[in-house]
Amino acid sequence: MSLPKQRVTVLGSTGSVGVNTLDVIARHPERFEVFALSAATQVDLMLAQCAAFKPRYAVMVSPVHARALTEKLKQNQLPVQVLSAPDALEMIASHEQVDTVMAAIVGAAGLGACMAAARAGKRLLLANKEALVVGGDVFMQAVRTGGARLLPIDSEHSAIFQSLPEDSTTWAQRVEKIILTASGGPFRTRAPGSLRDVTPDEACAHPNWVMGRKISVDSATMMNKALEVVEAKFLFGLAPQQIEVVIHPQSIIHSMVQYRDTSVVAQLGTPDMRVPIAFGLAWPDRVASGARSLDFTALSDMTFEAPDDKRFPGLRLAWQVLDAVTGSPAVLNAANEVAVAAFLEKRIRFDDIHRVNHATLDTVSVSQVSDIEGLIALDAQSRQIATRIAERLES
Repeated sequence: MSLPKQRVTVLGSTGSVGVNTLDVIARHPERFEVFALSAATQVDLMLAQCAAFKPRYAVMVSPVHARALTEKLKQNQLPVQVLSAPDALEMIASHEQVDTVMAAIVGAAGLGACMAAARAGKRLLLANKEALVVGGDVFMQAVRTGGARLLPIDSEHSAIFQSLPEDSTTWAQRVEKIILTASGGPFRTRAPGSLRDVTPDEACAHPNWVMGRKISVDSATMMNKALEVVEAKFLFGLAPQQIEVVIHPQSIIHSMVQYRDTSVVAQLGTPDMRVPIAFGLAWPDRVASGARSLDFTALSDMTFEAPDDKRFPGLRLAWQVLDAVTGSPAVLNAANEVAVAAFLEKRIRFDDIHRVNHATLDTVSVSQVSDIEGLIALDAQSRQIATRIAERLES
């Protein structure tokens, strides 16, 4: 008996995760159909995606680019409705005809749409780690209240999810710790003192994964792993001290769970985002992802090492903000987004990213935050302070 098609909204469809999501969907037209797509500025790629998948809606965040897309759709006789209203992302994420939402917008900009999908009880495939880093307990409460099914798409968190027992009520009693693996990025063996001279192109040249520029820089600083530690805490409900990070340069083991009896369960595979995407789309089933199969006979040695605090000082900030007042992870995320943008624009040095993050955490006064409006206000305040700190480092 065939299953009804899942109608999917892809938030951030022109980014690397969005493109890979559409690749998986295209392989299974009998299971999935695209309801809506969203992007910021990539009009031509969005046009191609509309031609291929014929969604009902296409959201362009920029009104200028929305008008350009509308004109091109008319020229190509494609009946896709273009939206750019402030609430358009929330609308396509919570629409009654949508079953599944892929949340792949980079940064805190995707938080509102993720909250809307959670409140509407959707199957929410979370590739936007900032929804949890910024939203924290507030976001998880929306998931519970709305009855949403939250499935992590980050390769590490998907690996943890696949390695945990199905009954989430027993995790705390059975699990000793979770171990997030990290590739170490392009600078795993580079002398710490030389990192000040790193260029944006060098930082974006990841040895294993093909990703967008922001997340590539986060991988180079290992701030991506710091944010993933925060994300893991909220996703799996474990204490911060039960989360460990180990560098695994080959990116074959995507993460591990160590149980109370010291047994370790790991998820392995080629470094291809289509694997966790296919898992999230089809869960609890498994479908072909298009990724290359793992050939154990061709593997080089799998090695592991501890992160170097001198080379990756930002990693420790994860446990610092988890031990601090609620809302502190939102401050760290905002500061990091500002710092990475300044680095990519060549306004600050690579090692200044950590300086901006650390100084912002020291400067922002965080009071207890209990709602999304408070978190958004804290995010805005943190960005203003981080911007001023980055500007001082420019001079």
